Amino acid sequence: MAEKSNLYQLDGRVPLVQAVPFGLQHVLAMFVSNITPIIILAGVVGIDKSLSAILIQNCMVIAGIGTLVQLYPVWRIGSRLPVVMGISFTFLSLAIAIGTTQGMGVLMGAVIIGGIVEGLLGLCAKYWLKLIPHVVAATVVIGIGFSLLPIGANSFAGGQGAADFGAAHNWIVGTVTLLTCLICQVFAKGFLRSLSVLVGLIVGYILSVCMGLVDFSGLSECGILSLPKFLPFKPEFEIGAILSVICIFLVSATETVGDTSALASGALHRNVKKKELGSAIACDGFVSSVSGMFGCTPITSFSQNVGLATMSGVVNRFAIATGACIMILGGVFPAVGYLLTTIPQAVLGGCTIMMFGSILFAGFGMIAKCGFSQRNMVIASTALSIGLGFTAATGIFDIFPQIVKTVFADNCVAVVFLLAVILNLLLPSDNMQNPEKQSAEQE
Repeated sequence: MAEKSNLYQLDGRVPLVQAVPFGLQHVLAMFVSNITPIIILAGVVGIDKSLSAILIQNCMVIAGIGTLVQLYPVWRIGSRLPVVMGISFTFLSLAIAIGTTQGMGVLMGAVIIGGIVEGLLGLCAKYWLKLIPHVVAATVVIGIGFSLLPIGANSFAGGQGAADFGAAHNWIVGTVTLLTCLICQVFAKGFLRSLSVLVGLIVGYILSVCMGLVDFSGLSECGILSLPKFLPFKPEFEIGAILSVICIFLVSATETVGDTSALASGALHRNVKKKELGSAIACDGFVSSVSGMFGCTPITSFSQNVGLATMSGVVNRFAIATGACIMILGGVFPAVGYLLTTIPQAVLGGCTIMMFGSILFAGFGMIAKCGFSQRNMVIASTALSIGLGFTAATGIFDIFPQIVKTVFADNCVAVVFLLAVILNLLLPSDNMQNPEKQSAEQE
């Protein structure tokens, strides 16, 4: 009984045979979301399947390392909380833009420098966290959700630029995958509900195999064991790309703040400490730099694992660390990486549409928690209207210097984040706007 209760304690001895299932549970909850950004990026940029398989292996290893650092900090890097890390969707739209126009080397150089910047910001977080209140974080999350919707739709149709884009078989596979996710989410109970995306992916993949849409020809060429490949792309450093990625790292920091706060409140039943927030952000940044050295986009905390920890109450660091080790072990088997690259884009689209929609829903929930005051309405509506509207209007930034276009023209999240921060600093607080109304409400 004592050993069982240790699962619900941050520290404590848990038998390996008991810890592994709970660690595996966390891996399954985030596995699809962890590999999907790399698969989509590789497909859009045009990276060949052999290199794509290597990148998927690398991202699994990086996710495991990032999670271990969060659980067992190195100096001040890592929160010592049961935070599970993985490849972030937040950077996907910008990564595609940079990767397709300037190359993967420029993207990796920006990730390495941007990660260092975020890591340093994490070490001195107590001086700037007050600049990102709840309404700013909520507005940014909504902007992220909107920016990802077209990516999910393109994948659903077969992948942007694909010869069979919008073909009937893509519609069939994408629809079946999406419906499976929805049915599992609505009617399943307990742990199976948290695996609804994985169940949908499995069903969609099996259907694709039956329809002859999956190519296994390169599987025989995969070795049994392969270590992660260091620097698959030679880093190049372009100031415009670096500034763009730094902007998104600031957004990622706000997500990490939200996830860490939610984890402390929901699973540990206490308020998060500023030291924990700063250490979590530092891990987010510095491990993202390592991720760039292995050809992967940045990592961040995973909200679905925060929900899983809150629901199950399992917060034992050792139990969750076994999941991180499972991810690392899975990343050194090339056959695993290759099989994941054979997942059709339509299957990923059916899964990601649901995930991207959940990001929007989470943002709306965050707005509701911080209140629908006049001030919050102005911040959210103005930042979202300009951020989403201006970046959708082709050519609107053409009069500005190239560096401004690189940072903002195709990156609505950066525009939304910057405007939300500026408006939050400039607008007076609600109680200053209408003191008579506030006094009446108090009475």
